[in-house]
Amino acid sequence: MPRVPEITSRDQVPEDLRHNFDSIVESRGRVGGPFAVLMNSPEAAGRIAHIGTYLRFDNTLPPPLRELAIIAAVREWDCAPEWSAHVAIARNEGVNEATIATVGAKGPIDGLAQDERSIVQYVRELIQTRRVSDATFAAAHSMLGDQGITDLTATTGYYCMIACALNAFDVKAPAGAIPLP
Repeated sequence: MPRVPEITSRDQVPEDLRHNFDSIVESRGRVGGPFAVLMNSPEAAGRIAHIGTYLRFDNTLPPPLRELAIIAAVREWDCAPEWSAHVAIARNEGVNEATIATVGAKGPIDGLAQDERSIVQYVRELIQTRRVSDATFAAAHSMLGDQGITDLTATTGYYCMIACALNAFDVKAPAGAIPLP
């Protein structure tokens, strides 16, 4: 059981803040996952969901690379519920099993395709060292351009924030979920 209540029903939210609940339902179909605990602060949940809608559904990264960045970020944070959710999405977007296994094991990335190596290296460096080396930045930037590298950086930061919330509130992956390696 999470450390704070999971708010999944509109009537659990003060009436003047229900627009936040409604916007999350509109973009995601329901309030669940990280938003069920973030909804303890409806305004924060609404604002976080707003940026998340862009980063998750509309950013400029090709969907397989977006999902690869997400699973790399949440794996670095050992965030089981988000790992489970996004590994399934990554598979649907065409990320291959060997790449998912490498990220899951926090293994060496030498065997990944160049675009995958660039994404995983960028995310790992940013999270582990709080910086990105010139070489890693140049490789990702040459592939993604200015907007793409900005979207990659924002996506990484966003999923770190989501992982922080899920880990801090001790949210578990659902029964039968893809386990965190």
